[in-house]
Amino acid sequence: MNNLRNTKIIATIGPATNSREKILELAEAGVDVFRFNFSHSDLNLYKKLIKDINEINEEYDLTLGILADLQGPKIRIGDVKNGEFMLEDDEIVQISSDNKISDKENIHISYPGLEEDVKKGDKVFINDGKIVLKIISDKNDGKILAKVLTGGLITPRKGVNFPDTKMNLPSITEKDLKDLEFILQQPVNWIALSFVRNDKNVRDLHKIIKKHKHTAKIIAKIEKPEAVKNIKKILKYSDAIMVARGDLGVEIPIEELPGVQKYLIETSIKKSKVVIVATQMMESMINNTTPTRAEVIDVANAVLQGADAVMLSGETAMGLHPCEVVKIMNKILKGAEKSFTPPKDRPKPEPKCSTFTSDIICFNAAKISNELDAKAIVGLTVSGYTAFKVSSFRPNAQIYIFKSKVYFIHFKSCQGSTWILLQQKYKYRRDSY
Repeated sequence: MNNLRNTKIIATIGPATNSREKILELAEAGVDVFRFNFSHSDLNLYKKLIKDINEINEEYDLTLGILADLQGPKIRIGDVKNGEFMLEDDEIVQISSDNKISDKENIHISYPGLEEDVKKGDKVFINDGKIVLKIISDKNDGKILAKVLTGGLITPRKGVNFPDTKMNLPSITEKDLKDLEFILQQPVNWIALSFVRNDKNVRDLHKIIKKHKHTAKIIAKIEKPEAVKNIKKILKYSDAIMVARGDLGVEIPIEELPGVQKYLIETSIKKSKVVIVATQMMESMINNTTPTRAEVIDVANAVLQGADAVMLSGETAMGLHPCEVVKIMNKILKGAEKSFTPPKDRPKPEPKCSTFTSDIICFNAAKISNELDAKAIVGLTVSGYTAFKVSSFRPNAQIYIFKSKVYFIHFKSCQGSTWILLQQKYKYRRDSY
């Protein structure tokens, strides 16, 4: 299955893969972690599939991870009159923050408080930036008017972005809270928090997880310019970040996206945190049997920059060839890893840090293993911290971390992947991350 490939593959479950049989096929193809997207959640189905994954782990002695991805304050258009309508360039439309049916004169979106947040000159992007509007009215005009800069077809449930607007929406919505009540009763390993803007958003989720006495670790999804600005503080309280290039690529100028991705990966490595690259990795394979050359290079570049994992979304959720896309991604990752060079600027233990003693031991273990060309590094852990830390120094050796009597975790990663499940099992077992 994984065959000691270092960079991990996360696959999104959807209509094309929401069965035990498909999950097993994807695992055999090379998937390490399965993502459940709670923007489109069927809790009864998700409960069954989570059970299936854990049964597969037991039956085949695997360690497939489970990632629950919260929707967050995603802004969308609601229902549309007659199912669709066309916006033409230079037209003037009104925007409202309610749940009414949109038409050619009035676009209604799910953004409570929009009237207070938006200002004249702000851009509005619809459907991943394919349609662009510009606010032309002041707050005191009584209504929000926008001019169509780039027209297009408006259809229901399309996403809306306000890159110039400082939003005051809560990071954890009422829907998220309801989903968390379900998620925190399940054996999930990771919870992804959408549209993170600052470290407080992450700390709020920490409190909820702690209250439920759950061991799930937090992935902060970086989708807003504000999150990029606050990345160091966000990393302090997160276990991982996800470079979610879909919304991020709309919220910032598209030409800045490659540099921002590189910066986020480098910053995460320095802070010894897991980093995932996501969105449109192999999107052409939703319909086609082979990726484009640009997609191959994009996936490989994520590896060469040092990403711990890459994530498939529509490719496995609703694509025609979900297993084939995983097999091809597996080959690309292995090929790219042959050319990977660990960064020279690796994380350094900080004397003032409360974990300095552990950090310096992990640092020197990695350093000595490289100097001696050692085959393995062996350690002990209670929380999994040792595994994360040793891996962050990017040693060449295999890493074996023991936990809970004879239960141990094994992972080898030039990228520092640390998909530690921390399950309370008291039997001999090898976990390959």
